[in-house]
Amino acid sequence: MGPRPLDSACYWLALHPPKKGYPKVLDGKAKADIVIVGGGFTGLWTAIHLSLLEPKLRIVLLERERIAYGASGRNAGMLSPSIDHSHALAIQHFGVKEARTLAALGRSNIEDIVRFLQKHDIDCDLERTGILTAALSEEHAESLKESLAAAKEVGVKGTRLLDREEMQREIRSPLYHGALFDPGGAVLDPVKLALGLARVAKKMGVTIYEGSLVTDIEEDATQVRVHTDDGEVQASTCILGTSAYTHTLLPNVGLFFMPLYDYVITSEPLTAAQKKKIGWQNRQGVNDCRAFFNYYRLTKDGRVLWGTSEAAYYPPNRVDGECDHSERHYAGLRESFAAHFPELSELKFPYAWGGAICATTRFTPFFGRAGRILYGLGFTGHGLCTTHLAGRILAHMALHRASPLLELRLVREAPAPFPPEPVRRWAVKYVWEALKRVDEGAEPSFLLRCLDAFGVGLSS
Repeated sequence: MGPRPLDSACYWLALHPPKKGYPKVLDGKAKADIVIVGGGFTGLWTAIHLSLLEPKLRIVLLERERIAYGASGRNAGMLSPSIDHSHALAIQHFGVKEARTLAALGRSNIEDIVRFLQKHDIDCDLERTGILTAALSEEHAESLKESLAAAKEVGVKGTRLLDREEMQREIRSPLYHGALFDPGGAVLDPVKLALGLARVAKKMGVTIYEGSLVTDIEEDATQVRVHTDDGEVQASTCILGTSAYTHTLLPNVGLFFMPLYDYVITSEPLTAAQKKKIGWQNRQGVNDCRAFFNYYRLTKDGRVLWGTSEAAYYPPNRVDGECDHSERHYAGLRESFAAHFPELSELKFPYAWGGAICATTRFTPFFGRAGRILYGLGFTGHGLCTTHLAGRILAHMALHRASPLLELRLVREAPAPFPPEPVRRWAVKYVWEALKRVDEGAEPSFLLRCLDAFGVGLSS
């Protein structure tokens, strides 16, 4: 028996099977002002923001599988208000001034998303629970003090430290030494969100074709022609919202990101007795301070979703169905859950899946233009929020509209490239081994200290 299909292995996708009439496939030729490739959050938010800026635009969106089949439907459903992976990294990457701007943008961005959901009646099980970053050692607890100081430096209010006893009152685990609580975070159902965005986009006049694999993009002085297995779209501009798959259509961009696979498991629903053992009454999303951290949350129906940032790289830059499952990662996830909650060590996890993310060397989104083709990618675990901003950025870029967003260094400056193959696979191997040693208690190696000096890493 082969690997379990993603539609049944991924909890979110299994929860929302395709409706009758799926898919609407592109068959023949179509014309548009703008064609978008990718039916995840980047593509959907971009289509919506384009429609808000220019309601009469003819927009066609092409998705190879179904809405949210890629990273948009395979994540934990945790919203972080941070655009960079930490406020300290934002300061390191862009300076204090822009880090403050990004911190304010991250906060206001969540409020904009919430208002949009309310205005358009999108029910995606949003819970404004906040996010806990758990300390699993005294060293972690000390590092959280530095994280709090960085948050204050960029103007973030409301973030606070929890000591061991406070954290145990929130969630009971023998591993916890404290936590940092950010009230700006939230949890939701990502596939439900994506389906809601698709509904709104269609209502705005966007034509969406699913089951339409893009095989080639041609361009000349006046137009682009986007080819699928069964059709073609002619447009003046093409926008790629293809995340870790972007290099399959635009190979040169592959130097600036690395496709990595994260893996997730989801349990059977907790019983009342099991819930009582671990607390977690406030249902926060959680991650921890390690280089290869766990991230986890409760679903609406009381399941534990448990993921790992110990991402896998499959050379040379592979993104295909054979990478969607990893029994090694699943075993490690079950083991880490049992270590956190030994009283629930017998809990079953009927759902297990992986998905490709794309990481840049600075862990922030990356935007660019290649002729008539635009792209935005590199959300590295923060895509639920940052894709909303990316949609605004790409829409303004496509329409040549001025916006303060386009003046950000994050948008104007490309990240440093990763090395090409075969050096890339060797670099991943050595950095992965060094990070594992740090998580086991060793001091950072010279290699890691050098990478840290430039804000570069490989943990997702």
